[in-house]
Amino acid sequence: MGRSKAWLPFGKESMLGRVVRLLGEVVSPIVVVAAPDQDVPPLSESVRIVRDDEKGRGPLQGLLAGLAALDGLADAAFLSSCDAPFLQSRFIGRLVDLLGDSMICMPRVGGYHHSLAAVYRIEARDAVGRLLTENRLRPYFLCEMVPTRVVEADELADVDPTLQSLRNLNAPEEYEAALRDAAGSEAP
Repeated sequence: MGRSKAWLPFGKESMLGRVVRLLGEVVSPIVVVAAPDQDVPPLSESVRIVRDDEKGRGPLQGLLAGLAALDGLADAAFLSSCDAPFLQSRFIGRLVDLLGDSMICMPRVGGYHHSLAAVYRIEARDAVGRLLTENRLRPYFLCEMVPTRVVEADELADVDPTLQSLRNLNAPEEYEAALRDAAGSEAP
């Protein structure tokens, strides 16, 4: 993107602020995981900010920090990237409902497992730690280690027909398109 996605303006809020607000409609508490030296936009005092132990280890390192911060406060956590401005509460709720006895509930859409839009039990922390120790940094490896409920697109169609909750922004063109789409959806 060329600059911090967390700070990108999205309407009257930062991208991270928007994602936190959308998550707050469904889950509590909210933990934001940042890199050791990452500057984070202002957020509500109710949001806890924790830091990765080690920079540059990807989503698994962040997941470990988040799960550790939620230990004793929640049974499971919905993991989201900061660049998912179209998250829908019913989508998150569906994944939480489908978790059942599994350790992970993860959407698979278009042949891709969406590890950054999934629910993880706090107990998955041990398996995440093992993967990091083994330098196996792909989040999908976790699905091979613990019971995982894979959710197909048709199971989400009634709560998020266009699967906008899975839409993340990785390039300036995607960001600009998202701004246009958001402005169009908020028009009278």
